[in-house]
Formats: sequence, C-alpha cells, structure tokens
Amino acid sequence: MKVYFHLNLEGFSNCYVIVNENTREAIIIDPGYITQEIISHIENGGYKLTGVLITHNHGSHVQGLVTLRKIYEPVVYAADWEVAGSETVLLKGDGSIQVAGLTVEYMSLPGHTADSMIYKIGQVIFTGDVLSAGMMGSTNSKFSEQILISNIKAKILSQQEDTVLMPGHGPPSTVGAEKLFNIAINPPEEIVIQDE
Repeated sequence: MKVYFHLNLEGFSNCYVIVNENTREAIIIDPGYITQEIISHIENGGYKLTGVLITHNHGSHVQGLVTLRKIYEPVVYAADWEVAGSETVLLKGDGSIQVAGLTVEYMSLPGHTADSMIYKIGQVIFTGDVLSAGMMGSTNSKFSEQILISNIKAKILSQQEDTVLMPGHGPPSTVGAEKLFNIAINPPEEIVIQDE
C-alpha cells in the first residue's frame, strides 16, 4: 500500500490517494477538490478507482465527489446518506470493509460532526477533522467537545504509538506525538506555587 497526499487549496484540506500495487486499485479519501494531478495519478499509474471514503460531510472534504463520479464509478462510503444519496454505502458504528483489496477499519467518532468517521488502513489512520497535529476538531458545544475528547482517547490514542495520523487539514502526526504534545486533549497540569 502507498499513500499519496494532495492539498486542496480552496479549502486547505487534505485529499489522499491510497493505492494497492498488487491489485492495481485505488481509494480516495476526502475528495475536496479533484485536480488534474489526482486524475493523472490514477490514469498514469494504471489504477482502477474502486472506492471513496468520506470522513464527514463538509464541502472541503466532499466537493470533488461530483467530478469523480462523472469520470469513475467508485463505491462511496460515508456515515451520512446525503453524501451521494442512494449511491452511498452507509457506515454505522465501528467495523471493517474490504476496499481495493485492502482491509479498511472504520470507527464512528462524533463530536466535530455527527457523521465524523475515521479510517484505519494498516498502520495509518485517516482522521478527517477530529484530530490534526497538535489540535482537535472544532465543536459547537462543551458537551460535543467532551464526547470528541473521549472518543479520541478511546479510538485513536489507544492505538500503537507509531501509528501514523493523516488529518483532514495540516501535516501528518503520530499517536505518540499527539499523546505528548496535543494540549487540546491533554492539557498541561496546572502549576501550583505555594508560598513558604
């Protein structure tokens, strides 16, 4: 498996092309904007685009789906039916699917949005907007924030420390780095100065 990164300049969001070199199949995660570079990557590599994984239904992560579906016929996986209507394979809860000859584990991780989903392929987790290097996804209430923190700790930070995290925005990270340096999830302990 190889992972290729593409930056969507319109929404500053990350799009990933994952290829299985054995089966010559490809998966795209979060097609925010489909560029000639992405199409060339698939065509020149001789890959068949068999699946699209959506982390959540925000424009900067799904807008390019219309273009992709005009060119290819991938199966679209998401936790929100509105992503591709009746063409969406609806994912709920946690589980695994086979896409492009690869085992894809999916985990529901609400908090940033109700439909937030993360995907693990091998030792790589695609986190969408729930977690990025040193930051946590935005929420609309303290309750949602606590749910998100709890889910991040249970489903992401519980993974092996060398697991690579590929976020929806910003640079990649690792589970180990987020455990140590992400103050949104692990705020530093308060320093108490006592008078003598």
